[in-house]
Amino acid sequence: MVVTLSTWELSLPGSSSLKDKRSVLRSLKDRLGRMNVSVAESGLQDMRQRARISVVFLAAHSAQADSILASVDRLVANARGAVVIGNSSERL
Repeated sequence: MVVTLSTWELSLPGSSSLKDKRSVLRSLKDRLGRMNVSVAESGLQDMRQRARISVVFLAAHSAQADSILASVDRLVANARGAVVIGNSSERL
C-alpha cells in the first residue's frame, strides 16, 4: 500500500474577500472529493488571495498512486480562479 500526500500553494488573484476565496476553494474541494481523495485547506486561511490545500490518498501500488496524483494535479492546475504557485508531494 502507498500513502501519498500532496500540497499545493495557490494564488487567487480574483479574490477580493475571504468569501470569494471560500467560493473558489469550495468548488475545487468538491471536485477533488469526487475523486475519492481526502482534501483540506491546510494553511493560509486568513489570506484572501493565497491558499494552501492538501490531498491524501491510499493506493494499492506506485503506478496507481502516480495515476491518481496526475489526475488530481491536472484538476488543481485547471481550477477556475486559482493559479498554482507551488507543489510538493511525498509518499509513505
